[in-house]
Amino acid sequence: MVEKFGIGQPVPRTEDPRLLTGGGNYLDDNAPTNLARAHILRSPYAAAHIRKIDTSAAKAAPGVLAVLTADDYDADGYAAPQCTPKRKTHDGTAMFEPYNRPLVKDRVRMVGDYVALVVAETLDQAKDAAELIEVDYDPLPAVSNPWEAIQAGAPQVWDDCADNICFVHLVGDKAATDAAFETADVVVKQWLPVNRSAHVTMEPRGAIGDYDQRSGRWTLYTGCHYPWQIRDELAEKIFKVPAHKFSVKTGDIGGSFGLRGATYHEYILVCWASRRLGRPVKWIADRSEGFMSDHHGRDQTWDGEIALDKSGKILAMRAKNYSNVGAYLSSRGTLPPVANLGTAAGTYDVPAMHIDVTAVYTNTNPMCPFRGNGRPEASYLIERLIDLAADEMDMDPVEIRRMNSIPQEKMPYKTALVFTYDSGDFDTSITLAQDMADWSGFKARREDSAKRGLLR
Repeated sequence: MVEKFGIGQPVPRTEDPRLLTGGGNYLDDNAPTNLARAHILRSPYAAAHIRKIDTSAAKAAPGVLAVLTADDYDADGYAAPQCTPKRKTHDGTAMFEPYNRPLVKDRVRMVGDYVALVVAETLDQAKDAAELIEVDYDPLPAVSNPWEAIQAGAPQVWDDCADNICFVHLVGDKAATDAAFETADVVVKQWLPVNRSAHVTMEPRGAIGDYDQRSGRWTLYTGCHYPWQIRDELAEKIFKVPAHKFSVKTGDIGGSFGLRGATYHEYILVCWASRRLGRPVKWIADRSEGFMSDHHGRDQTWDGEIALDKSGKILAMRAKNYSNVGAYLSSRGTLPPVANLGTAAGTYDVPAMHIDVTAVYTNTNPMCPFRGNGRPEASYLIERLIDLAADEMDMDPVEIRRMNSIPQEKMPYKTALVFTYDSGDFDTSITLAQDMADWSGFKARREDSAKRGLLR
């Protein structure tokens, strides 16, 4: 008898036999009749003005069906993708959101920026033709670090955004937190960078656009998280047609971890090219192109502080977070800096907390929610600060955690930062983890390693 599904119950996998025996259906397995291949000419510069683009030689190259630029896209009257949700700056005004062209007009703002689209009978012909496009670049100073980008005199990613700040987001009780720091016996501070992460999926990103001239229907084939959301955005916001005129079909994705949640420019470009040419158009990234065009994750820097009394009880925690959103906002680009900030409370009984998030434009890839979307970054903040406090106060890092864990009798427990926990026995969890790791035997294992000239 099949039991009713419940939390923690294993879910049998049913897809493995098909995938392990070569039965997968990934994006590049799709080859509609009369398929054309697309290649994107990308910027080699992180920042530069474009003085001129000459596509004449590329258009005359063998097998070339079209060489398209921003002027062609503008002439057809289609729109640019936008980001949701919208946020605000420190003074309550709307965040700065630049016009995010599928192909750039007069300036590139990241390595890999979208300069021109070449469509040909074969991929090699499209790549060869792209090398014939002459682009006159005037390189500009660039900035890649969010902290450096908000300093006076830093290069401006966008002329209309003097401080490079996209938005500011505050959470927690600042007054109570600051007051707790005033009375603390011990305050520990640390600058905590969280590296940018690039995705390396089993199958790189790709897209096939197929416009049916007889019915006026569009079909996009791509590996993605939310085909219904991408359908609505492409139909209603980009190409200005009813949603029932658009289909987004996805098979086996080949890995995502957040990478494939946004509406990428390539989706727009292959659909647009297919409508212009009357043929399906396929674009597939190789690994190098993926690193230049995929949305990335993480890339935050915490300026964190923790306040404790002389016994080791945590009184408060506060932090400033400088989050990199890249040169452009992806369609989900405001989520990574603020998602799951409550995780910074950890499993600890901390009376007061406050976090100040500043999201910053730089000359780098746009950001997307990635593998936990804010949880690892926030966990790193509180756990690293606790370790540093334990070092400062010469305390056992396990015991300082144990004494600050939320007691079971306080459940349900409203943390000082966003979340409410309905249950949990964290003291027992610590004990179980110590037993499983043979915590008490660690000293002996370390001494044994040292006798053999090793470090543990």
